[in-house]
Amino acid sequence: MAPLRMVILGRQGSGKGTQSERLVQTFGCVHLSTGDVLRAAVAAGTELGRQAKAVMDSGGLVGDDIMNGIVRDRLAGADIAAGGVLLDGFPRTSDQADALEAILDGLGHRLDVAVNIDVPIEVVTARMLDRGRSDDTLEAIQRRLELYEEQTAPLLDWFDARGLLATIDGVGTPDEVFDRVVAAVERHRS
Repeated sequence: MAPLRMVILGRQGSGKGTQSERLVQTFGCVHLSTGDVLRAAVAAGTELGRQAKAVMDSGGLVGDDIMNGIVRDRLAGADIAAGGVLLDGFPRTSDQADALEAILDGLGHRLDVAVNIDVPIEVVTARMLDRGRSDDTLEAIQRRLELYEEQTAPLLDWFDARGLLATIDGVGTPDEVFDRVVAAVERHRS
């Protein structure tokens, strides 16, 4: 079977990190998180990495043009061509999703599935408050969740319109959720 190419989505506190680790082990794909890719490009001193560093050093947010280029360069890597990829934190917008589709098409690939781990807001809020991190105040959590909803709802529609979206009930033990995620991935790949 061809290497898996998937996107994982979910609110903060939905268990995306735990599920991503397990998916990478099960499917042998590369876990590509936006933050890791940015840091790697900056550390490698690539042209796009230098541009991203300049933006970040000035306190700005790295724009789609730079981010899409960094992701394109990383997706062209031999490890991803051979083993597939789990994208985490990209795309965040419909415009980035359009870019991802074009990047994969240019590499002769397509996305298999976008898994949305759905956990109710009150459950993820409680999970994040239980973590006890200093930046996890109720107000900060509510703001991050509001931003996620604003940015992600159109993205879910984008994936759904292409028949790529699998929304998974993210409430339960990590094993229960993982079994649901794997079943959804397998359904979309067959």
